[in-house]
Amino acid sequence: MKYLVIAEKPSVARSISKVIGAYKHEDGYLEGGDCVVSWCLGHLAEYAAPEHYDERYKSWRFDDLPILPEEWKLLVSEDKKAHFNILRKLLRSKDFDYVVNACDAGREGEAIFRRVYGLAGSKLPVKRLWISSMEDSAIQQGFDSLKDGAEYDNLFAASECRAKADWLIGMNGTRAFTKKYGRRQTIGRVQTPTLAMLTERQNKIQNFVKEPYYKVEITGNGIVAESERMAQEQDADTMQAACDGQCAVVGSIERKRKEQSAPKLYDLTTLQREANRYYGFTASQTLKIVQELYEEKLVTYPRTDSQYITEDMQQTMTDLLKHYGGEADGVKQVVNNKKVTDHHAILPTLESCKRGSNSLSGDKEKVFALIVWKMQQAAQPPYIYEDVLVTVCCQDRKFTAKYKNVLQAGHTAMPVPFAEQEKSKDMAFPKKLEQGEVIPVVSAEKKQGFTSPPKAFTEDTLLSAMESAGNKEFEKDTEKKGLGTPATRAAILEKLVSSGYVERKGKQILPSAEGVTVITNIPDYLKSASMTAEWENELLRMERGETKPADFMQGIGGLLERMLADLRQIPTVQESPIYNKVSIGNCPVCGKPVCEGKLNFYCSDRDCKFALWKESKYLSGMKKTLTKKMATDLLKKGRTYAKDFYSAKKDKTFAADLVMAIENGRAQYSLEFPKTPAKK
Repeated sequence: MKYLVIAEKPSVARSISKVIGAYKHEDGYLEGGDCVVSWCLGHLAEYAAPEHYDERYKSWRFDDLPILPEEWKLLVSEDKKAHFNILRKLLRSKDFDYVVNACDAGREGEAIFRRVYGLAGSKLPVKRLWISSMEDSAIQQGFDSLKDGAEYDNLFAASECRAKADWLIGMNGTRAFTKKYGRRQTIGRVQTPTLAMLTERQNKIQNFVKEPYYKVEITGNGIVAESERMAQEQDADTMQAACDGQCAVVGSIERKRKEQSAPKLYDLTTLQREANRYYGFTASQTLKIVQELYEEKLVTYPRTDSQYITEDMQQTMTDLLKHYGGEADGVKQVVNNKKVTDHHAILPTLESCKRGSNSLSGDKEKVFALIVWKMQQAAQPPYIYEDVLVTVCCQDRKFTAKYKNVLQAGHTAMPVPFAEQEKSKDMAFPKKLEQGEVIPVVSAEKKQGFTSPPKAFTEDTLLSAMESAGNKEFEKDTEKKGLGTPATRAAILEKLVSSGYVERKGKQILPSAEGVTVITNIPDYLKSASMTAEWENELLRMERGETKPADFMQGIGGLLERMLADLRQIPTVQESPIYNKVSIGNCPVCGKPVCEGKLNFYCSDRDCKFALWKESKYLSGMKKTLTKKMATDLLKKGRTYAKDFYSAKKDKTFAADLVMAIENGRAQYSLEFPKTPAKK
């Protein structure tokens, strides 16, 4: 029997082809004796923009809303049509008995394959490859136990419902709020509640009024103890005067033994959080790195929300620990079949033991080392310590001193790789100290402090907040809580940054002035984390066949009706004209003037998508910010020259031309290098 295999990316296709014997290179695929392997190039097909349904949607009018496609249209982007034609030909071929969906084993991978399959009009029976590792042995095992593609129909239904819901809320909400309030306002199912959370935190910080407080600290015989906080300075002065130079007595000594279990293995969100905390990586950077490590067969599937492994993985993890060093006796701590759904936690692979990680460098080396370290930690014994609270009395006033005695370092003994180790602020308990001990003379000192505002979000703390958002509003056994999924949170943050609603300042994630303005106009139910989490739970139930797609979409339709009904009651704000804005050139898409904003150079036509962002994903990788001069050159000549692009691989700067091309109304960049004169 001859079969066709379709992977998500060329790199994955090459790994699969080696295992199943497809070595012959053809145009857009690899061929073997009984198989052909091709790939999808990620999302080949996506839902069409409103104007593809009706010409009138090219212009944004409130009265045209809601836009509710009766039949959803999928479009293939221009740069991917050639490869899609190859796939369509293969999928329609009568040479194959069946096709294997080898796209990533998850909701998105299922959607990528199914859309291409449907657009191609294929009738081939579908089998599903479901693997958690790109190791040869895992691939072979997966092909030996292929599933019927129909088993994943519910997974695809959930994926499509989520995509349609995002389209409906995004397209209708963005147009509705933009037209009502006279300025562009992008609305998103997960994006909007996340922005609301950032804005709420910023408001608390800005409106915080610090208040002074006072303490008295006494010192003597190596003991440092302090009073409780006092609001009035006079009270602190009185206490300081009464105690200074006097004797004190050690009252009670309370000891509490505490135990902190070893951390669990990494799911994607936890890995992204700690990579941000220790190395300053963004969630998007970490996802890109770990995806590459997966495709290089060095780690298991990264887009997982589980921190556990199944029983059949226990021996594998034991073998990994023996290779990398660690206490294999503790493996059982992370074995839990019930807490693993589609994929187990992220682990290094057995292949990595054979190949070693010496070939890795830079960011990849750090992320791989972090995954190994977490695996070692997870199998360690607990951290056991003793909290000691000492009460000291002086002149009928009570002071306390806190100490910590480490009884067993356990998992905390393992330092974070490639990170500066934090110095412990905890003081060890003076062993000779006894209850009733008299301190002949103490010195007393008044200390002033101030109440502190909440801390601004970092990518680490924001991911944590997104993960737990709305938890208090759900039952303890609710499975999907928070905003987004491990696989989508990074993209949400990047979208907020690229839209100009959020700014990165060092490690901090802050809402921009525009982001704050936008969120004030949006009703609470669209900003609600609980609503989004509710949808995620419904999608999970859909995957299990417990709820119907039609019921879910009916709920989305109801939300749109409510949103538009509320907006109709609000007077339309006159569109804000652009005052005192100097044009730096003409838009290459529509020809209108391009003006400079705080975060970008934007087209003055609100219906035009074109913008040149000062900080973009493409340029940030080369530590470059788009300047006004560069933007002007790009608009005038389609290219601009710069000497200070940075290469992380070579750790040095280089000169090149930044070249702009326009695809679907948006700027796409590439580099061209100046020709070096030939040596004579």
